[in-house]
Amino acid sequence: MPDYQTILVERRGDVLVITLNRPDRLNAASLELADELYAALDRIDGARAVLITGAGRAFCSGADLAARGERTGSAGQASHAALTRHYNPLMVRLSELPVPIVAAVNGPAAGIGCSIALAADLVIAGASAYFLQAFVNIGLVPDGGASWTLPRLVGWSRATEMMLLGERVGAEKAVDWGLITRAVPDDQLMAEALAMATRLAAGPTVALGLMRRNIMLSSYGYCEALNREAEAQRIAADTGDAMEGGMAFLQKRKAEFRGA
Repeated sequence: MPDYQTILVERRGDVLVITLNRPDRLNAASLELADELYAALDRIDGARAVLITGAGRAFCSGADLAARGERTGSAGQASHAALTRHYNPLMVRLSELPVPIVAAVNGPAAGIGCSIALAADLVIAGASAYFLQAFVNIGLVPDGGASWTLPRLVGWSRATEMMLLGERVGAEKAVDWGLITRAVPDDQLMAEALAMATRLAAGPTVALGLMRRNIMLSSYGYCEALNREAEAQRIAADTGDAMEGGMAFLQKRKAEFRGA
């Protein structure tokens, strides 16, 4: 496994656990962290689910403004380069991953950190966690796909409130809004998230990957969604997991999926 400088990567059974590891900076996403997270996601080495969390008191406090630009041109040009060369490719990789993702959000998930968390299929937050679109507070605009993701999760009005007011949304409110899956006591966060990731890893991996792709593409219209579902079903129905699932149903037993 590569020697990463800003993240920790370990296997727990079929789950790949990735920990953002810059606790002294509240795991602020430097360009190096974005690139290393991309690299880790690009070589999941047979893992059947991914769990992403943060070290210390935060999930991710946003982009590291002190290290964001590539020190060329204006501040705007540097920000554009950082997004198009580093952060945006990471967000696309998260969206296209062929296995499900669980985020265990501890403490703040702000800016690009909020986008990384919400790119997960299931988001579990500790009671002290919060989600923040902080851009307006520093005269910038949401990035990391937030302007696409938030309206689809919480609706136009609440997404606008998050982005224009730049106020924290606590874990319980985030559940109430439909922003995340569930909130749990802080001391139960990792156990709950790992149990969820392990459950997903034991599922029909190909079908789960196709599901997350179709969910991501569902905004392109109803007829297009029907066509994509039919194509996904064609692929899923030919897997060994589908055969096992059907046999288990008929035999009234629990299916044992193998991820193929």
